[in-house]
Amino acid sequence: GRIAKTVGLGLLSLGLYGVLFVYENPILDFTSRGGGFSTAAVLATAFVFSAVHGAFTGRFWDVLGLKAKR
Repeated sequence: GRIAKTVGLGLLSLGLYGVLFVYENPILDFTSRGGGFSTAAVLATAFVFSAVHGAFTGRFWDVLGLKAKR
């Protein structure tokens, strides 16, 4: 359960970074045009990366048994 979800999020995060690496130039061309849609794409990309990587990192530390002090 927990480990499978953690691995799944890790693979999804890795896949997102892989896509960003492989399609770096087309992504840069599109996002550097400016304008509303280009700006929205940059913000959406940042949000997706933040959400997926953050969820993976949180679960990773939970699986290892490390918790933040409250």
